[in-house]
Amino acid sequence: MTKGQYYAGLLQAVSTILPLTIAIRASNNMLITTIPLLARYDFGFSNTLVGLISALVSLMTFVSSGIINSKLHTGTRRFVFIVSSIIYAIVFPLFALSSAVSIWALSAMAGFVLGFLMPNVITSASLLPNRVDRERLLNIYTLSLSTALIIGPAIESLILKYCSLRESFIFFTAFPIIGVVTAFMLRFPEEEVRRESTGFRQVVNNPGFIAAVLNILTYNVVFSFLMTFGGVYARESFGLDYSEIEILFSVFFVTSFLGRLYLSIRPARRLWPYMASAVAITTMGVLAIALINNPLIYAIALLALGIPHGTTYPLSVVSISRAFKPEQRNAANSLFFSMMMVIGIIIPTITGYIADLIGIRSTFLVLIPPVLIALVLLKRYVAPIDVPRD
Repeated sequence: MTKGQYYAGLLQAVSTILPLTIAIRASNNMLITTIPLLARYDFGFSNTLVGLISALVSLMTFVSSGIINSKLHTGTRRFVFIVSSIIYAIVFPLFALSSAVSIWALSAMAGFVLGFLMPNVITSASLLPNRVDRERLLNIYTLSLSTALIIGPAIESLILKYCSLRESFIFFTAFPIIGVVTAFMLRFPEEEVRRESTGFRQVVNNPGFIAAVLNILTYNVVFSFLMTFGGVYARESFGLDYSEIEILFSVFFVTSFLGRLYLSIRPARRLWPYMASAVAITTMGVLAIALINNPLIYAIALLALGIPHGTTYPLSVVSISRAFKPEQRNAANSLFFSMMMVIGIIIPTITGYIADLIGIRSTFLVLIPPVLIALVLLKRYVAPIDVPRD
């Protein structure tokens, strides 16, 4: 391969992954932050039911990502990926017409097709043969996630100044449509790699995979709760309107973007120092929210929590890229994504019930022990891949 061909391939990968990631993630984040508000304030759901409907989205994503997508061969997976992007664009605007009953079916369908979208984008971003370039592209991929998470809430905040929660789904359908257009251009692994089968045990027993899951657990416990109940908490504790709530989410993702920008410019060689620092910041941010009932402190805490959000996910996908061969990464990424969905199933379900008992603010304190336990376990499993073998 000549240098010209190499850089052309790199440019093609970036120009496809960036818009596709932004389109899928911006719309997906809109769903997971707006469905709870719609369920609570349009349909009168309790905290427990709000947690359950959020968990349903994650459950269906777990099924499609971890059980189905991880077993599909390249050609089939590409076909399913494109079809899923089309279904996603059809389902999305239907939330504007949903009822207290149909919102469950729509949430299940949206979660199901998302399970075929995100893992394949991650796999495509990890196909470059050179480690430094591969990890840089993975960090650029995660940077585009953060870009979507800034743009999405900011746009929704503007929409909600003039439109209802329901109408915002119609405007946001532009993002899934962009996803359909770019889905046809995504690169998949070569067909030859399908001869090697990667089993479930082979993936889950890999220290790099365990490290990736424990690392994401240290943050997603908090993140799942925050995305489900952060808007409800801001509205009920501080009286913020829907537009102001979305601005808060946008501010949160600004520092996430900066964290991922740093890792895109300077990919981490050692992973453990970044992982441990992320947990320290997460713990302090959660304590600030739980102990000080003040809107300014809440906003500052969200800014702080954005930093570990920005660094934790890219470090996990780098862990997987270091620990698995290219032909094994689809299975590893699909199972990793499904593990994230398991967290998204368990946390809203349990914390929704707890929040009905002790309140949302006090529930933040309940999140700290599992984060610290995951950190203790993480130190052991990250060691084999902490320093890469170039």
